[in-house]
Amino acid sequence: MSWKLRRASLDDLEPIMELETGTFGNDAWSSDAMKSDLTNAQCYYLVAERVGFPGVIDGYAGLFAPPGAHEGDIQTIAVAEGARRAGLGRTLMQALIGEARKRGADEVFLEVRADNPGAKHLYDTLGFEEIAVRVAYYQPDGVDAIVMRLRIPEPRIRPAVGA
Repeated sequence: MSWKLRRASLDDLEPIMELETGTFGNDAWSSDAMKSDLTNAQCYYLVAERVGFPGVIDGYAGLFAPPGAHEGDIQTIAVAEGARRAGLGRTLMQALIGEARKRGADEVFLEVRADNPGAKHLYDTLGFEEIAVRVAYYQPDGVDAIVMRLRIPEPRIRPAVGA
């Protein structure tokens, strides 16, 4: 499978919400909250549209990072069950981190459910570190949130081969 990442729009609200509610159940954002973020200039949301299948959204991710601020927050990320373990989550995260850097952020934060080892592993491999725990943050399940931070590394410029 391959995907095209593009900026999310209000036209994507329905497929985003289908994925949101199917992925997060009790923890899902409301349609109004998602709509608010999609229209907020301080937010940057991407969707992963399956190549050859216009309108089929297999993932999305959102960042809150006001231009000029030194911090960003990964608001949400979800990948459809059938598209998992193919690198899409990592690609979405890297795109958000790149956008945060472009907006002037030095670090990015996120919360992950303590009972989601797959997501936690992804964030660990991207260089995020645990900095706090919010006890019983996710309700009504009473699951802790692990707060993580990534200090965005400076871009590395390497000379061309043979230069």
